[in-house]
Amino acid sequence: MTDVAPHWGRVALAVVRSVAPRPWLWPTALGALFHLARTGWWRRWPPTPVPGPGYWRFRTLTAYGGDGEQVPPGEDVVAYLRWCRRTRRLRG
Repeated sequence: MTDVAPHWGRVALAVVRSVAPRPWLWPTALGALFHLARTGWWRRWPPTPVPGPGYWRFRTLTAYGGDGEQVPPGEDVVAYLRWCRRTRRLRG
């Protein structure tokens, strides 16, 4: 199994398209972005807060199967962010 990063541009575009019309999810999306980013992301070039390729591949494989290179559907992104928002409120 290779540890190749996905095409982040396609992923970012899908996320932005899903979240842009829902401003109430913007703060949650930013929090999730930095929560999922690999440790020390600012020390690697380019300094972008994205998940590590191994973690991303594992998450997409377990969610969608295939080769682990899938871009999450917009409805899955929104459902995940709503879940994050709900659980953050419960933690208080």
